[in-house]
Amino acid sequence: MTKTRDRNADNAVSAGKKLEDLYELIEGIDVAMFTTRRADGRLVSRPMQVQHREQAADLWFVTDIETHKLDELANDDQVNLAFYNMKSREWVSVSGTAMVTQDRHLIHELYKPDWKAWFGDEGGERDGGPDDPRLALILVSAESVTYLKSDRPKPLVLFEVVKGIVTGQPPKTGDLREIGERELDRAAVREAR
Repeated sequence: MTKTRDRNADNAVSAGKKLEDLYELIEGIDVAMFTTRRADGRLVSRPMQVQHREQAADLWFVTDIETHKLDELANDDQVNLAFYNMKSREWVSVSGTAMVTQDRHLIHELYKPDWKAWFGDEGGERDGGPDDPRLALILVSAESVTYLKSDRPKPLVLFEVVKGIVTGQPPKTGDLREIGERELDRAAVREAR
C-alpha cells in the first residue's frame, strides 16, 4: 500500500513531464480494462484497445453498437480505464466520462483495417469496413489520472521488493503520480494551439 505522503512525491515533476510519461505509458501498454457500471450497480470490465489519443488523455475506442457496454454507458457515463505493463509493473488508471458516437466522418478518419477482425463479414454493409452500421466510437474524456512510472533498472526493483519482504516496508518500485482535471484541461488547451 502506498503511503499518503508518497502519493505526490513528484511535486518537482512538471505537468508537462507527467503528461509526457503518461502518453509513453499508454502507448506502450495499448490495451485497457474498460470498466462500466451496469444498471444493477455492479461494475464490469472488458479489454479494449486504444485507437487514438486526443488532447490531454482523452482516448478513442471502437465498439459494436450491439454490445451491453452501450446500455451501461447510457445508464452511467462514468468509466475507468486500467492499463498494466507486466514487464515493468507500471500501470495507469484513467477516470472519466464516456461519449458514444456513430459519426461516419470520424469513423472513416480513425478507421484501421484490423477492425474487420472484430466485426466479421455478415454481408452487405456489415463487412467490418468503415461504413459498417455496427461501428461506433467511444471517447473517454479523462477527468483524473493516477499512474506508476518506473525509471529504475529491474535489479533495483527486485532489490526493493526483497528489501520490503525483509523489512516489512512497502517497496519503492516507481513514482506514483496524479494528474487532476485542472492539469488535464490546461494540457488540452496547450495541445489545441
